[in-house]
Amino acid sequence: MNAATRPAGPLRRVLPMLEVRWARVARAVALGTLALGFSVGLAAAAAWLIARASQMPPVLQLSVAVVAVRAFGTGRGVLRYLERLASHDVALRGMAALRANLYDALARGPVTRVIALRRGDLLARVGADVDAVGDVVVRALIPAGVAACVGLGSVVLVGAFLPAAGATLLGCLLLTGVLAPWLASRAAASVERRGAAARAEVTGRALELLEDGQQLRVAGRLDDRLAGLRAADARLTRSTDDGARISGTSAAIDAGAQTLAVLCSLLLGLPAVAAGTLTPVELAVVVLTPLAVFEATSTLPAAAVQLRRSREAARRLVALLPDLTDTQPTGVRRTSDTLLELDAVDAGWADRTVVAGVDLALRPGGVVALAGPSGVGKTTLLLTAAGLLPSRCGAVRAGDGGALFVAEDGHLFGTTVLENLRVARPDVTADDARDALAAVGLDAWLAGLPDGLDAMLGPDGADVSGGERRRLLIARALLAPARVLLVDEPAEHLDDATADALVATLAARARDTGRAVVVASHRLTPLAVADEVLLLGTADGDATGSAGSPGGAPARVVTRGPHDTLLCEDAGYAWAVSQEGALAGPPVG
Repeated sequence: MNAATRPAGPLRRVLPMLEVRWARVARAVALGTLALGFSVGLAAAAAWLIARASQMPPVLQLSVAVVAVRAFGTGRGVLRYLERLASHDVALRGMAALRANLYDALARGPVTRVIALRRGDLLARVGADVDAVGDVVVRALIPAGVAACVGLGSVVLVGAFLPAAGATLLGCLLLTGVLAPWLASRAAASVERRGAAARAEVTGRALELLEDGQQLRVAGRLDDRLAGLRAADARLTRSTDDGARISGTSAAIDAGAQTLAVLCSLLLGLPAVAAGTLTPVELAVVVLTPLAVFEATSTLPAAAVQLRRSREAARRLVALLPDLTDTQPTGVRRTSDTLLELDAVDAGWADRTVVAGVDLALRPGGVVALAGPSGVGKTTLLLTAAGLLPSRCGAVRAGDGGALFVAEDGHLFGTTVLENLRVARPDVTADDARDALAAVGLDAWLAGLPDGLDAMLGPDGADVSGGERRRLLIARALLAPARVLLVDEPAEHLDDATADALVATLAARARDTGRAVVVASHRLTPLAVADEVLLLGTADGDATGSAGSPGGAPARVVTRGPHDTLLCEDAGYAWAVSQEGALAGPPVG
């Protein structure tokens, strides 16, 4: 395999995730070699038969060649079909394994890289990029192996009749098998980068229009978004056209090398026939065989481009996952003493610390609340406690059972209510589901659905209200086997009474089941059910503003203790609680 078709860099890191069985690859290469070998054999046998028949020998002398032509012609189609089955079996198995391993790594690893991506870009990476990496086997590695085997065999065949013609054929095959793929790979480098970026942008913009088209129309931004989609599609089309020009140039090189091989074989063969070292029938074989041989190398420029495309896709996947072999989130250690412990933990993003110096110990049945205004760093701290975001300093120690982060904007799937709840645990029964929905106050909502638990939800819960969505996510979390629930803003989109009842339910379930719960909330009133409240604020003790902004001081725990104690001892906390009572409004979810 030449340099243009050898995996390197990020592709080498991703290839193990395909879980390719190289015995299957070898079988596909063998079948491909036989199929192309039969094509070369067909050309050689047909050339011999035509040349010999022109001499009008007895018919019996041609019978073996006639049978060989029929056998090569029939066998070529059968073997090509079997090679397609074998190679696509390898590719599809590899894509399935890569996608499963990628999802597993995303679920286990830190979310630092993922959360910064647009949904469309992430969709393009787990979709088109995974397919591009999987195609490297069937469209690059296997064709290269087949070309090497058939090319060498054909050179030996032609060289057996006329060594000089064999050497010429070898040179022309190297021209199409090495030079053309190298040129195609070099030319495709920028094309594939631009194409990958354009595909991701088209996916992202199309997804935005499909999901938020009505809102964009109301806001008067739909035309701008459509113009952006057209521009991105135009860039994708230009990159595709550039790729077509590369393919055309490669095809021209292949046709030129094929023509050169035939002419050289003819020029070398005529003097050999005149000298008596080569018969006219053998001259036909030497001249016409190269016409079939170059079918093997004609796919190599496309294989080199595919390798470049797969390498670019692998680079995007590697960028998505900092360490593909990492199965334990950075900064998380296992311990059996407590369900979850944070020891002087600093939480943040990239080079920015958002929350600093947090100590926390959660034991079975424990309920802790993180309080503070929006933007103070509560969600960042929960992500770090869950192991989804590496701690910048300090240690996170998790007990057996793991921690589940319940996001404010968690995903609902376009399937039934029951199947959405079974995301938490596959063996959830209908009774389990009804109990969980009743616990979060959705029993009346469920009773109003025509199909009950079998009612279909729209894509990402588009047909449920914000409050119903929030409670569905928490019901799913209650059914999960995790020993620690880290719930981000459970009161969001809910009226005060429902929000307070929901927090109380989380606390009661924790104490009944021996779980631990951490609730992040900017609302303070329902936190009376917590064993301890950690109030986050800036370093000077201000718990009313955001923290962790560029150039700003990170937030810290400015005060902590039971809710009733803070009401008595912290005037600012007591004032904030009183304001919530004064500003209580009508239900919103």
